[in-house]
Amino acid sequence: MRRFLVENITPSMDRLTITGREARYINKVLRMKRGQELTILDGKGQSFESTIETVGYREVTVKINRALPPPPVSPVEITLCQALIKSHTMDYLIQKVTELGVDSIHPFFSERTITKLESTHITAKMDRWIEIIKSACRQCNRAALPSLETPLPFEQMIAHTPEKKTLRILLWEDEDRTDLKKILKSTSSLPHVYAVVGPEGGFTPSEINLARESGFHIISLGDRILRAETAAVSLVSIIQYEWGDLNLSQQQ
Repeated sequence: MRRFLVENITPSMDRLTITGREARYINKVLRMKRGQELTILDGKGQSFESTIETVGYREVTVKINRALPPPPVSPVEITLCQALIKSHTMDYLIQKVTELGVDSIHPFFSERTITKLESTHITAKMDRWIEIIKSACRQCNRAALPSLETPLPFEQMIAHTPEKKTLRILLWEDEDRTDLKKILKSTSSLPHVYAVVGPEGGFTPSEINLARESGFHIISLGDRILRAETAAVSLVSIIQYEWGDLNLSQQQ
């Protein structure tokens, strides 16, 4: 069944008018007709089985038939802090980690960040990322959108780290003692992972020292040198496999 994201749905609604991009997609791209069924996601965790009543040029009216049971909640909350990287790879990264179930995405600037965003461009860039997140949620049937934070300098991002019941990790290609597998196997599962991935040029020694002083485990993903977007997707996948919901056990 086709899925569409419509915010500001209240449980008492029995009908809903869809406008904007979603309405145009239903009408112009999919050419859906009266009587066809679809799933409406509200972006906050709820989804609804619905039926199209009218299809107009600018809006689509649907009847809400019933609320669908919420999907199981992952036992681990993942915050991904990602240094800004080149535009198309940052878009890809945000899409894939959303599909993989991260709860929050924190972009940041670091000393070796190649991509620079002027303050006047940040709003436009975040609007684009939000649309990518929405599209990814539709794709993977995710009813709740991850939060997206405004980009911060590295130092401020580190200072905002939760203090309790959180595994704080930072990927560094020069780490030669501790890897992600060792950390996850030797640590009891925690409800929150706060993970930091650097830019194309990596972290500076001063940034690594600051992270250590702030209680972060500096870890490696092995001997391969991965691109930033590959490292982030791999990191989230491994955490979800070990501690999260990349299995069917939550649904049985």
